[in-house]
Amino acid sequence: MMKGIPMRVLCLALATAAVGYSAAAQTPVTNDLTPTLQPQRYRICNERPDRPAWADALHIREAWKAVTLMGLYELRSWENIIALQDCSCEVRFPDWTAAEDEYQERYSGLSQGEQTALRRELRAYQNTIADNVRTICEAQGNW
Repeated sequence: MMKGIPMRVLCLALATAAVGYSAAAQTPVTNDLTPTLQPQRYRICNERPDRPAWADALHIREAWKAVTLMGLYELRSWENIIALQDCSCEVRFPDWTAAEDEYQERYSGLSQGEQTALRRELRAYQNTIADNVRTICEAQGNW
C-alpha cells in the first residue's frame, strides 16, 4: 500500500477510472462539431409538434413558465395514454393547443413560487401513473 493513501481511496479511484474507461470505450468519439440543418432525431416519435413559440422566446428569467407548460403537456399526454390504452406517437406527443390553453386559462397568472409548487404537484401525480404508462408504451414499442 502507498504511504498516506488509504486502500479504500485507492480502490475507489481505480473503480471510478475503470467505469469511465469502459463508458468511453463504448461511445464513439468524434471531433466533428459542425451544426447541421437536420431536424433533431429522437429514439421514438420523430414527428413531434413544435412547442408554442412564446415558450421558446421567453427571457431566461421567465423560463419557469415554459417548464410549467412542458410539465402540464407531458402529464396530460400520459393521462390520455392511460385513458385510451394507446401509446401511439399522436397520443404520446399531441398538439400543444390543449396544454397551452389550460396553462393560459388556469396557471399563467400564478407567481414563480406558485408555479414551482404546481410543478411539484404535477410531478407527484405523474409519478403515481408512471408505471401504467410505461407498461402500455413498452408493450407498443414506444417507450
